[in-house]
Amino acid sequence: MARSKTKHLSYISVPSKIIPALSASSLQSLLVSPKKQSSRSSNRLVSPSPRIVLLFLLAFLFIGTLRLGLRLGPVLPFSPFPCSPIAEDSPSSSSSTSLAAVARRTAPETNADGAFWSQPDGLGYRPCLEFSDEYRRETVAPAMASGGRRKYLLVVVSGGLNQQRNQIVDAVVIARILGAALVVPILQVNVIWGDESEFAEIFDLEHFKSILADDIRVVSSLPSTHIMTRPVVEKRTPLHVSPRWIRSRYLKKLNKEGVLLLRGLDSRLSKDLPPDLQKLRCKVAFRALRFAAPIAELGSKLAMRMRSKGPYLALHLRMEKDVWVRTGCLPGIDPKSDQIIQEERKLRPELLTGRSNMSYHDRKLAGLCPLNALEVARLLKALEAPRDMRIYWAGGEPFGGPGALLPLTRDFSHFYNKENLSLPGELEAFANKSSSLAAIDYIVCEQSDVFMPSHGGNMGHLMQGHRAFAGHKKFITPNKRQMLPYFLDSSLPESEFNRIVRDLHQGSLGQPEFRTDKVGKDVTAYPVPECMCNGTSTRSPL
Repeated sequence: MARSKTKHLSYISVPSKIIPALSASSLQSLLVSPKKQSSRSSNRLVSPSPRIVLLFLLAFLFIGTLRLGLRLGPVLPFSPFPCSPIAEDSPSSSSSTSLAAVARRTAPETNADGAFWSQPDGLGYRPCLEFSDEYRRETVAPAMASGGRRKYLLVVVSGGLNQQRNQIVDAVVIARILGAALVVPILQVNVIWGDESEFAEIFDLEHFKSILADDIRVVSSLPSTHIMTRPVVEKRTPLHVSPRWIRSRYLKKLNKEGVLLLRGLDSRLSKDLPPDLQKLRCKVAFRALRFAAPIAELGSKLAMRMRSKGPYLALHLRMEKDVWVRTGCLPGIDPKSDQIIQEERKLRPELLTGRSNMSYHDRKLAGLCPLNALEVARLLKALEAPRDMRIYWAGGEPFGGPGALLPLTRDFSHFYNKENLSLPGELEAFANKSSSLAAIDYIVCEQSDVFMPSHGGNMGHLMQGHRAFAGHKKFITPNKRQMLPYFLDSSLPESEFNRIVRDLHQGSLGQPEFRTDKVGKDVTAYPVPECMCNGTSTRSPL
């Protein structure tokens, strides 16, 4: 192997050119080829004694291993606090795929580790987005409004990245229902993060248009014939409206004016739609909304760096100050921190998202609070997570700073996020762009071997559906409501606690779950059975 011309600097990553040299086939060739050589020699020479053959083989293997080690160079340490950069990883998807595959093959397997990294039985379910003949017969060209003009749908989506993604999914479905062209969605500037990014800065616009070409027409802007048109504006669509309601409410006005403007689409469209529209939701969420190239490349690089030493766990930690305030929960770090959150909630009671009549303790027992670092650590240990495993954590700065994470990092020291995993300068292009940074987190989490959120939310739900759609990759759903009473029981022996927690999570590891069994749940979180099938004509027992 030729020595790489790239300058090697200390960091956690093992360059992609090194990894293949350690593949199973390479190691096998070292072991097999001496035997073949010995066999050929035996046809020409007198057979040597077994002791001489053994010494010859050992010497050959030692020399071969020494030469390989000199050629590869030293193995780089996996440090959570890099102080100098390394050579750039290859941005190509093929390199990412091969590196991930080799890492899985070469990852150390012990009984405990293997149990934790084992993937759920997907029961043969695979993506199944075959649309009906009636759906395919409908033209994708937007119908004509009065006066011979085409119809266009404008949408303004708000919130964080994954909240915006949910609204974009429904915007596509509404455009299909109305037979209108969709103007590229406008991302409202978030008042909290101040992110002014446009759609094409976060998502691959051309890919979005191409994937949906058979479903709706997507245009970058209104044509000149409609710029001066006064759009029909709907600021507050009711929750969970049906396609019939959409048509009866907007179609007549849209046909008259030619342009419809919608705001605040979050959870406005019903979760229970006709089968073709449910499939369209999955198509948008899991295939059309691909991240823009700069985001995708960096996200994949960080995932490769995590995987360079084997499988890894991704955690979505919801421990930010606003989360504690909005959920009516307390961080439990110390009395002073809890007091700060309580005072903030008194000053801004409107931030509490619901159930204001419940006490903190009642919310905790009802499973409405995020897990704190100590609870996450106890859960992982009960599930027999390897203590030396690598963890990538996504989320904002935890309230209380790094100290809030100590109960977790004391037990699992290989702990990383995008800031300490990236090279100097790699994140500069995304400074003050919260949606892009959240997208990078999403990519690293989606490519992980195991994912676990500390609390529900838009990212957790989308990740759950995305990992199911990708083949039911392991997704740990903390069974908070049932396990928290055991967390509070200090008299329970640790071995018994661990056994109980494992039993509670036997069915919460990413196995196929029917959305039709979940009242009011989104198909993008539970894509079975509308968006996935297993080749059987009857419902499979789960």
